Amino acid sequence: MSPNVLLLGGHGKIALLLTPRLLARSWNVTSVIRNPAQGEAIQKIGAGHPGQLDILVRSLDDIKSVRDAENVINEAKPDYVVWAAGAGGKGGADRTYAIDRDAASHFIRAAVAVPSVTKFVLISYIASRRQKAPWWTEEDWAAAQRLNTQILPDYFQAKVAADECLTALGRKRVQAGDSKFQAVVFRPGTLTDEEWKGKVKLGKTIMKGGTVSRADAAEVVEQLLLSPKVRGWVDCIEGNAGVEEEVERTVRDGEDAIEGEDLQSIENKFS
Repeated sequence: MSPNVLLLGGHGKIALLLTPRLLARSWNVTSVIRNPAQGEAIQKIGAGHPGQLDILVRSLDDIKSVRDAENVINEAKPDYVVWAAGAGGKGGADRTYAIDRDAASHFIRAAVAVPSVTKFVLISYIASRRQKAPWWTEEDWAAAQRLNTQILPDYFQAKVAADECLTALGRKRVQAGDSKFQAVVFRPGTLTDEEWKGKVKLGKTIMKGGTVSRADAAEVVEQLLLSPKVRGWVDCIEGNAGVEEEVERTVRDGEDAIEGEDLQSIENKFS
């Protein structure tokens, strides 16, 4: 039976590239958008594919509680949830926290509590971490700190909080006995609008200067949804390996980019 995917932030650039990929697999997509005027663009990219496309007009600005998120999940009835949304720098720091931290966390909590939701993929960014990755150079770490403390401090605080929420609650659900649940934080490097190449590096990647096209990022999300075993933090930059084989390799090698973070501290925040 084809899975149902709830795609939050359906008019975002990665989401617009991901949607036709999922529909082409005969998957069903519920695309959540804020503005009804965005519906035409969504319908256009969904035309001609075997999967079913539904558009749900809901503003994430109105997601003020877990109950609000539950209402959307109950309406869409997804098997998988993809968070591809964000404030996008509009509305200042308050809106960044309201969308990228609070609304994301409400959806995470709501989804993790629904047994029929078996996977949650949260799109974040490669520098969203509190500690230096063990494989990073000092230049990588300096670039990440500059981004997170000087350029995008509110975005960093919002995103890392959501990343940690999914990490902790996903692990908690698995530890409670649901070995099939997959919590995945997808963490691309600097996103570009270059054409699709289908070649990436996942896992333990560089930070400084690492880029990846949105087209390739969309394929990675597709493969993360397809994989029955991937979990954890998946960093991504442009590379030399095919996307499917890179996802398989990271699973096989047990690579999780959360390495170096204080997992116990993260879990304690949500205990």
